[in-house]
Amino acid sequence: MVLHHGILQRRLGSMTMPDSSDHPEAPLGALDLSTRLTPPPDITTLGRLRQAGWSSIPVAEEIRRNASARIAAGQPLVSGVLGFEDTVLPQLENAVLAGHDVILLGERGQAKTRIIRSMVGLLDEWLPIVAHSEINDDPFHPISRFAKDLLAEAGDDLPVSWAHRSDRYGEKLATPDTSIADLIGEVDPIRVAEGRYLSDELTIHYGLVPRLNRGIFAVNELPDLAERIQVGLLNVLEERDVQIRGHRVRLPLDIVLVATANPEDYTNRGRIITPLKDRFGAQIRTHYPPDAATELRIAESEAHLPGRSDVGRAGGGANGISGRPGVVMPEFMAEVVAELSQLARESPHVNQRSGVSVRLTIANYETLVANATRRALRNGESEAVPRISDLQSLISSTQGKVEIESLEEGREETILSHLVSAAVLLVFRRRVVFADPQAVVGAFTADTVVHAGDDLPASAYEGILVQLPALSAPVLALTRGSEDPGVVSSAVEFLLEGLHLTKRLNKEAAGARATYRGRG
Repeated sequence: MVLHHGILQRRLGSMTMPDSSDHPEAPLGALDLSTRLTPPPDITTLGRLRQAGWSSIPVAEEIRRNASARIAAGQPLVSGVLGFEDTVLPQLENAVLAGHDVILLGERGQAKTRIIRSMVGLLDEWLPIVAHSEINDDPFHPISRFAKDLLAEAGDDLPVSWAHRSDRYGEKLATPDTSIADLIGEVDPIRVAEGRYLSDELTIHYGLVPRLNRGIFAVNELPDLAERIQVGLLNVLEERDVQIRGHRVRLPLDIVLVATANPEDYTNRGRIITPLKDRFGAQIRTHYPPDAATELRIAESEAHLPGRSDVGRAGGGANGISGRPGVVMPEFMAEVVAELSQLARESPHVNQRSGVSVRLTIANYETLVANATRRALRNGESEAVPRISDLQSLISSTQGKVEIESLEEGREETILSHLVSAAVLLVFRRRVVFADPQAVVGAFTADTVVHAGDDLPASAYEGILVQLPALSAPVLALTRGSEDPGVVSSAVEFLLEGLHLTKRLNKEAAGARATYRGRG
């Protein structure tokens, strides 16, 4: 009876692929595919491998089989990717099931690299190779001179080792100085100096592509690869072989090629040569998160925050760890961060050709938490709660990630401040409904002055609700009934800023400090 390698692995108790559902405590996309979930099978020779009933299949078929199992089980094809369920992922599933090489086309920060790296999870966990082979030779069908000679000498005693799926994936960031030797290979002068003849095939030092035989090879930013180098990939994609200078050697590789490209590079700075584009079976267009809710889920899962276990949501407590204040992120503040990125992608003042990466949302989320944490540390508070006055800190984390288009120099900060205010207004109008708006506005008499600032402790806001009882109901609605001082102070600032942006209050601002008063 002949078993293909997936069945053999199951009989040996080997898990073929990880599933994020097995690790519910891990944040989205945090599963490390390099982790050895099971030990390699205890088979060390070709004879024993043959007795076990192993039968090799092409890597595209291996990926297709594992992808089919995931699709049938209702599991996502790749882990840690949100917002692509109805657009990108169905196209990727089609490409994988068709056995195609794939190019992902999209602006920066659209999870292209995350997708191709997650494809490692579609490989079997362990694959037998000829021991010490540089190009993962199949023990049954070796293609390198080294492995062929070893098989002829050892027969069924041919030593076999096992390659983990993480070792069968490699990527190359395309740069103009990338050479054919980097990708395909070159004669190794050291091996010649050791006494071998130039005509000896064993003098070849293999490049990245042959070394990923029976695996996945990824090229990031493919248009940046010089056109003459792109020509070197033509045979890899069509004939599935490589030819190395100075040798009449043909290596029939078994490889799946995936690539990424930025549309701007695709058309202007560089280009993919037509014959190479023609050899990719599928070109898939990626996109940014379709809505703020998806954007926020990505930011919360990807943000690197101090001690993730001490990060909570408004209404729930969070204790400091090792003297560090706990963090509570009010939902309305988190939504402001997500809406800022969404608005930036629609703004005529932002260069849309370069894109507005999701990394902007993640960086702003981290910066907002950092500013609140800094305040808590200085004021000796056990809890850090971001609020409106902390939004001023987002200017520094935003400037380097967007390209502002303005006829006047030095307007970048002004434009970004307007975008932040627009995001606050959008969330305010969605979340706040006053039962009696006139009562709220009327509470601000000519003598009513409210101070806010990112350096004020939460206790500085305790008297505001006593002074302005009309704010109590909307504040409690925002905090979901929580009377936590930090969360209440955040809600108070949010309401004050919203009343100002809807032209019901006057505001005088100096940096992150502000004074609110009635308009009467």
